[in-house]
Parts: sequence; structure tokens; C-alpha cells
Amino acid sequence: MTTLRHVVPRPIRLAASAFLARRRSVSLQADLDAMAARPAPIVAGPWLGEVGFELLYWVPFLRWCAECLNIDPHRFVVMSRGGTASWYQPFAARYMDVFDEVSAETFREQHDARVRELGEQKQTRVTAFDRQLVEAAMRRGHVADWSLLHPSRMYDVLNPYWWGHQSTAWVHAHTRYTRLPNPGPVDVPDLPPRYVAVKFYFNDCFPATMANRSFVRDVLQTLARRHPVVVLSTALAIDDHHTIRIDEEGVRYLPEGIDPARNLQVQSAIVARAEQFVGTYGGFSYLAPFYGVESHAYHSNVEGYSRSHLRLAYEAFERAGSRGRLHVHATSESPHD
Repeated sequence: MTTLRHVVPRPIRLAASAFLARRRSVSLQADLDAMAARPAPIVAGPWLGEVGFELLYWVPFLRWCAECLNIDPHRFVVMSRGGTASWYQPFAARYMDVFDEVSAETFREQHDARVRELGEQKQTRVTAFDRQLVEAAMRRGHVADWSLLHPSRMYDVLNPYWWGHQSTAWVHAHTRYTRLPNPGPVDVPDLPPRYVAVKFYFNDCFPATMANRSFVRDVLQTLARRHPVVVLSTALAIDDHHTIRIDEEGVRYLPEGIDPARNLQVQSAIVARAEQFVGTYGGFSYLAPFYGVESHAYHSNVEGYSRSHLRLAYEAFERAGSRGRLHVHATSESPHD
């Protein structure tokens, strides 16, 4: 059967998409106005997705929403996971963590269930699990009434860019990019005063091949000869990214047993104080530039990542005024010195 895409000329499809995008944007603005008019707190979340989408889209989107709402930051409550409260400051003064409500095992089970239900891990609809998390957290906070600003609203508005129907200007019209605030100190034993932060994991653009394992070992050996190295891999298995552990002399790993509710808080603090970041190209490699830290990210499969995300990342760091740049390398290049 011939699809609509092949029947309707592209200019008409793009015009229709632009019209729908504008309608969704206007609808969102109206809903934000209605939320601001109510005295109830506004709960943004729960965010259950990838770090990259959170850093590049969700946090800047909420920063823009907070600007539109023009309310006291104490009315703006963010729910995410891993202790990312500092990412949302100062526009959201209140934070709730998913791992205060459920275990890492339940989180992973629900992640898999969402993929089965929605066909992807993106939170394009409000699920029963989303509602249960927010309701449990608000009950614990003795809050009886609230407005919900769910990640699906962001996907509704920004989808036209990911579909290739809008330019980066559409994203910038609904986001605000700044450097992330200092995440504060964390208690990590034997953390050297100067170090390189490293995080390699397997994903579509860096698959689990023997060549990539060998590459990681070469990178760690090269770096450890010149700098103290702190590897950010953890034992948590809460998404589809499988971390790599390769023990080398001079390479330190995070201690075992970090509370899931502090996992990203600890990693953020270590990245923010690093001399540079080296690791897999993917969402986590965006964290360092938002702290003004150079990021060197590697891939071995050029078809395994979206050019649209990388294009926007470069613009986002520039708009944020970051001194740290993102450098993306193919694994055929020499390990970074």
C-alpha cells in the first residue's frame, strides 16, 4: 500500500507539520498560563528517560517553561532520578527523586514495560507508573493538589525538529540554555585533586565489540600514564546502556553501593571538577560542556547516532557560554592525550 508520505508532496507535508507544531505550542502556552493562575504547585516530571535528552532538551525546556510561568521557584517541583536536583536550579527550588519511591529493580522493570507499551523508551504518554510515582511523592510531602507538566508535552512540541520538519530555531524558541550550576561537594574516598573523568559504555554508536573493548583499554592506559583517571561506571542497570569495567593501574572506580538516588549527583560533581571528560559519544558526554569542561567522545558506528542531536548540542553549548567544548571522534583516531 502506498503510504501518505509518498502521496502527499513534501512541501505540503512540511506546511501541515508546521501548522500542527504552532498549534501545539499555543496550546502549551495556554496550559502554562492556566497552571500559573492556580495556587497549586506545578510538578514537572517524572523524568525517567536518558541523561542526554534530559540535559539537552528537558532541563532547558523546563527553564523556558519557568520563564513563561513567572512564578516563585518554590511552586515549581521537579521529579527526576539519581539526585539531579542541581540541574534544575535556580528555576525549580523543590526536587523529588524517583528512587525515593521505587527500587532500581522496579525502575528497570517499568522501563522495559514502557518500551513494550509505547514502542520506545521516550515518555510520549502519561502512563499509570508515571502517575503512581507523582502521587506517592506528593502524598509523602502532604500535598493534596497539583498541576502536572509531563515530559510528553515536551515531546509534543519538539517532535517537529526530531522529524526534520523544523530547524534548530524551533527548539531554541522553546528552550533556554545556560551552564549548569555547581552541583556541590560529594564524599568520594581517595578522589585526587586533579583528574580526568572517564565513562565508556556500549550503545548503538559504540557497540560491544572486541575492537571497542581493546580501544577502551588503550585509552585508559594512555590517560593513566599522564593523569589520574576516575571512571564513572556504576553497578546500576536501569537502562539500555551497558557499562564497561577494565582495571588498569592508576585508574580509580567509583565505590560500590552508591545510593541510586545519589548516583547522578555523585557523577555530576566529579565531572564538574574534572580537567576533562573522555568516554562514549552519547547523552552523558553532554554533561561536561554544561559545566565548562572539555568533553572527548568516541564512536565506532557513524550510523548509530542522530546528527540532529549533535547539531543542537553544539548550538546549545555556544548559547550557554560554555568554555568546554564537545569533541566527537571516530575510534580509528588515536586516543586523546
